[in-house]
Amino acid sequence: MSRFNTRNASMTKTRSKPYRPAELKPIIRWRSRTEALKALHGLFNYKDRALITIDPDPDSIASAMALKRLLWRHVQSTAIGIIRPIKRLNNLTMVRLLKLPLIQLNEKNIKDFDKYLLVDGQPSHHELFQKVPYTAVIDHHPVKSEPDAPFVDIRPHYGAVSTMMTEYLRAAAIKPSQTLATALIYGIKTDTRNFERQTLEEDVKAFLYLFSRANHNILRKIEISDLSLRDLALFKEAIENKTVSRDRIYSHLEKVNSPDILVIIAEFMLKVHDISWSIVSGVHGDQLVVIVRNDGYRKDAGKAVTRAFSGLGNAGGHKAMARAEIPLAALDPLLQRKTPTAIARFVKRRFAVGHPASK
Repeated sequence: MSRFNTRNASMTKTRSKPYRPAELKPIIRWRSRTEALKALHGLFNYKDRALITIDPDPDSIASAMALKRLLWRHVQSTAIGIIRPIKRLNNLTMVRLLKLPLIQLNEKNIKDFDKYLLVDGQPSHHELFQKVPYTAVIDHHPVKSEPDAPFVDIRPHYGAVSTMMTEYLRAAAIKPSQTLATALIYGIKTDTRNFERQTLEEDVKAFLYLFSRANHNILRKIEISDLSLRDLALFKEAIENKTVSRDRIYSHLEKVNSPDILVIIAEFMLKVHDISWSIVSGVHGDQLVVIVRNDGYRKDAGKAVTRAFSGLGNAGGHKAMARAEIPLAALDPLLQRKTPTAIARFVKRRFAVGHPASK
């Protein structure tokens, strides 16, 4: 497709006042959701085949569903494409019970569309995203560089993109179906960790709006579908491999079938008394994945991970949660042997550089 590597012309922008915390730099081009919605719809026509791309997790999946609903009758068709297979059991259960149509993207089939949208992510977050000429980017992660797209709405102060999309639905006077409400409420719950992480009043308002519309039996089934018997062996390995330094707990797993288990273990280990940081790493395919969680009190996991690993691979996140994905080949100049012990020491050493322990 000839236009695939071209960029869309930018549209006239009206910026609202910036959000107060200096470290959270939103990109808000419209004075209201209604104005933004009108601008979004103006970028599409009934002949367009739209693709919403996501790195699948509950918040991104729910947000993509909401965006698809917003585009209904404004485009010929809308598909939701995922850049990696879904392996976490909660997410698989969510997709199965809510009967969500998702397509696995690759560099070939991604070219079969006319317009591209990205939710719960930014072009810099993944190699495949960087090749796409996005028409719209809607996200809540910290902004590293402003995306080159006609429509950009990034609000790092929001706990979940599902909250933003709920506001868009309300601005469009669209009452979400039970399926969509269930997905959105689960997206809010997971990304705010049941309102324990960074949360705004807007997140709570969206939750309350969706609460009576969601199917709580399905929601409960999704939430409890967390672990397999095989995962218990990885918990055992993680506990046996753990090291503790001050208020930090580290653990490295030799090989994992999915990075999602690293997330589950990192959040589990953060529950240990007197632990403020949980750093869990593992090898997935040809990558070293590092998951970081903290208690959120005067800490910034995203900045720490970026300082520690950004020169080696993709790294970033929020104040209380972050991750890095590093090609194993990038470790060749740094490690003589890539044994589990050597990699575990490497992660601990690099994280200490990214976030030195307070004296």
